[in-house]
Amino acid sequence: TIAHYLKEGLLPTPVRTNRNMAYYDASCIERILFIKKMQAHHRLPLSQIKLILDQRDKGREVTSLIELKEIVFGNQGQIRLDKAAFTKATGLSKEEIETCLSANLLRPREIGIFDQEDVAAGQVLRVCIDLGISVEEAEFYPRLAEVVVDKEMAIQRRLAKDKAYDEAIHTTMELTRVARMLRAYIFDRVFQERALLQEKGPTPEDGEQRPE
Repeated sequence: TIAHYLKEGLLPTPVRTNRNMAYYDASCIERILFIKKMQAHHRLPLSQIKLILDQRDKGREVTSLIELKEIVFGNQGQIRLDKAAFTKATGLSKEEIETCLSANLLRPREIGIFDQEDVAAGQVLRVCIDLGISVEEAEFYPRLAEVVVDKEMAIQRRLAKDKAYDEAIHTTMELTRVARMLRAYIFDRVFQERALLQEKGPTPEDGEQRPE
């Protein structure tokens, strides 16, 4: 684990006296405990923990940054499944999982490791496949999601670029909450509007009579 932390840049390079001997600064103990706490209580990936450590090393207060990361990345507890366990939890075959990964319908945070959100998505994809919905038919979800998120990120950069560090974090937290609410509301409303139109049947402009 320590070797992995070193590789990811989370710990300072130790002093090596020979191939099998290295001396670590005492501060590494607190640093490792902090990393484990971030993983256990906030369920953050190492890449995000590194960003928090970098800011802490600059002498900045990171409480609000940790809150922001938790809002963005969620808190899914300790569920970490490999592909075999994920297959069992979702009912998807290994081939179906690979197809969904290639189509970006499954997007685990860590390669080869699946959390609770991935399991929920996998179970929904199992239902989709059983209903006869092909992966190709569903590919518009990730494609359009990237368009929407890119627009949201552009707004975030515009609003936060000239703000002080803490104020920029607060702005980003509020924007994250707003974006999630608007996505859910607008998508549901559009779906409801289309469902009502479909119930009414074709319009006279379509050249067909509406059902009485």
